[in-house]
Amino acid sequence: MDAPTVPPVAFLADAPGADLPAVRPKPTSTTGQQETTHPLWRSPDGLVEVGVWECDPGHFTATRDGYDEVCQVLTGTATVRTEGGDAVELHPGSTLAMPAGWRGAWHIHSTLRKVYVVRTHPGGG
Repeated sequence: MDAPTVPPVAFLADAPGADLPAVRPKPTSTTGQQETTHPLWRSPDGLVEVGVWECDPGHFTATRDGYDEVCQVLTGTATVRTEGGDAVELHPGSTLAMPAGWRGAWHIHSTLRKVYVVRTHPGGG
């Protein structure tokens, strides 16, 4: 029996300054924002993804339906408000965890770049 194959190492030398793919419209933006995502690694089962995301200033709504996300802010600032709840201020070095089912809004004050880890729940729930 062969040993399982280990996925390759993902590496991005300068995540805060790296070139990212072309921006595209942010679908849930209420202010016409642009975003880009650079996936770095996905688990063989497709349930975990690690990458870099960036979005320009403005406001958008967000939900975490069927997946958990943990992110660390690399550059920029934002206020994130949980639906019907508290707000947190994000800045470089901030870490945010949003469990499946989280709903809220982001107000990005200056272009924000984050490293994210997303874990999808099997079956989406």
